[in-house]
Amino acid sequence: MAKILIVEDEKAINDLLKLNLEMVGHQCVSALTGRDAIRAAEEQGFDLMLLDVMLPDMEGFGVMEKVRDVPTIFLTARGATTDKVRGFGLGADDYIVKPFEVAELLARVQAVLRRTHREETEYSIDDLVIRWNAHEVFLRGERVDLTPQEFTLLHILIENRNVCLSRQKLLSEAWGTDFLGESRTVDVHIQKLRRKLDLDDHIKTIYKNGYRFEE
Repeated sequence: MAKILIVEDEKAINDLLKLNLEMVGHQCVSALTGRDAIRAAEEQGFDLMLLDVMLPDMEGFGVMEKVRDVPTIFLTARGATTDKVRGFGLGADDYIVKPFEVAELLARVQAVLRRTHREETEYSIDDLVIRWNAHEVFLRGERVDLTPQEFTLLHILIENRNVCLSRQKLLSEAWGTDFLGESRTVDVHIQKLRRKLDLDDHIKTIYKNGYRFEE
């Protein structure tokens, strides 16, 4: 998936972030200082940078001034509005205050990557091919008809692949925030997608949490 530069001077946190991001398919490079981060960005291309504000040799803001062409999420224990304003003024894409849940970080990473990368026009896995712009789905070469709601739900799951999405999140994204039905609606549509597209191995039920599309 994406190549991510993690700039965090606390090695335990850096290692934890790297472990969780790699578990969902990302490639990660770690830097413990601002100078190491700048050097890495000069030598390699990155899709995203996770950047701690408080580094031992310089502030994260200084790193971002040197690395201007990489989408950035600030990670910091400082939640002051002035810091956020300064970060966004430099072009930061998001700002997360410590402590944070890993699930929230993964969701925000996915959201920034979606915004900063050109939307996929086609997606394929196993014997399944999906043409997003044409709203066409093919399984083993045969076209499969999906309802608009099923297609929307499938798009949301794949767009957020390897991230667990709650039933409420899927409801609000696929049916809208004013939907008055029950969360069971999501379960029914998930079962239809699994059956129609042979996705039992890819759409996973996460106990007491929701669903995750796994590649």
